[in-house]
Amino acid sequence: MYKRQRHTRARGGTPRPGAVDRVPFPVVDEVARHCAQDAEPNTVHIEIHLPGAVDEGRLRAAFAEALARHPRALMRERPRGPFARRYEWELTGAADVDPVSFPPPEPGALDRARTRALAVAPPLTASPPLRLEVVREPGTDGCVLVFTLHHTALDGPACMRLAATAAEVYGVCRTPAAPAPARPASAPSSGGSPAASAARPVRIAAGSPGPGAVPGNSLLLAELPVPRRESGAPYTVNDQLMVATALTVADWNRTQGAPGADRRPLRITMPVDDRPRGPEMPIGNGTRLVEAGFAASELLPGVDVAALLRTTAARTRALKAVRRPPLGRSASLLTAPLLPVALRAAATRGLRVLAGPWTSTTLLSNIGRLPYPLDFGEAGRATAVWFSAPARMPRGLTFTTASTGGRLHLALRWSRTLLGDEDGVRLRELFTRHLASTSSETV
Repeated sequence: MYKRQRHTRARGGTPRPGAVDRVPFPVVDEVARHCAQDAEPNTVHIEIHLPGAVDEGRLRAAFAEALARHPRALMRERPRGPFARRYEWELTGAADVDPVSFPPPEPGALDRARTRALAVAPPLTASPPLRLEVVREPGTDGCVLVFTLHHTALDGPACMRLAATAAEVYGVCRTPAAPAPARPASAPSSGGSPAASAARPVRIAAGSPGPGAVPGNSLLLAELPVPRRESGAPYTVNDQLMVATALTVADWNRTQGAPGADRRPLRITMPVDDRPRGPEMPIGNGTRLVEAGFAASELLPGVDVAALLRTTAARTRALKAVRRPPLGRSASLLTAPLLPVALRAAATRGLRVLAGPWTSTTLLSNIGRLPYPLDFGEAGRATAVWFSAPARMPRGLTFTTASTGGRLHLALRWSRTLLGDEDGVRLRELFTRHLASTSSETV
């Protein structure tokens, strides 16, 4: 990424008042912008549950300070001409709109905030491209911070860095807890993936979305125990989640009688984030996507879960160790500014449709154990944090997990054109059962 500055900085590097820096869209942002659609908005939903209530004025001031400390979040899409060769972000230095709101504390307020997070994306034309709703319901002591991000601009870990900074300011935490260090990359192993890039993976079998189902996403949250593993086990909790996801989808497809369920491979997209978690963390879309493959024969009933965990661990170690562009080299070529951006957008959308059958089966985004205390002073520390990633077709189903206070917080998000609410409940039950089968008490 490079930054073109047009006399925006005074001597010494201090931004001049009213100055605007321009940043060309990175590859991930551009592809997401090309494929934007109103029917299934590209949003990331995050909710942070606090045991107490926050003060409105202090929270607004704390979040404004967090944005000032991470000015890369203060961006909007720059207007462009018909022959422009790039999308560009304008770094505004100050918010165009107040992203923080306090909806009335009414029954069902949290459900309505979740619905908005899935259905209405913050505009890219106003800085910052996110919003924060502080939700309370009658008869409750605590509150919920509901973030909605436009995924063209920001990802979940970047928003959590903003939330952590806001908590440090709000709680007057002079010395923030040191974030967990990033896991060092492993050397590539010989455990390859049976699902080669040319193989068509199995798709999620359709459920019962109900008559007249409208496009968009639905959401189901669950709190589960973190699966146990023996000290020194060769696999991680992330590997246990990968295996549980694969077994859940395979089981679901067999139940639905999906054609090819026992023949075609299954592929799971897994975001990998190598960014530091401290105050210097780069803000934006900073993950790279890799795909872990499972042969159909590995996911048959009666599978040796312990062996599958070891095999999956070898594959994920190899995938994390390979350095590659965030969306692969083909995406980098597709976004090269050789043609006007409007032509590249049309080509990208067409290729996305053609590549639909080869898109991975589903996505598992495991944030892991949160490295921040998220301590909001008298409002308390976060007791639960949920994320949900977009579930646009052709995948139509995503699994997102985070760990807080020794509990695993799972979000299932699906396309309403593929699955219904009862299907979501059934998938949650399958995932719960298969995750328990990966525990050291079971394998």
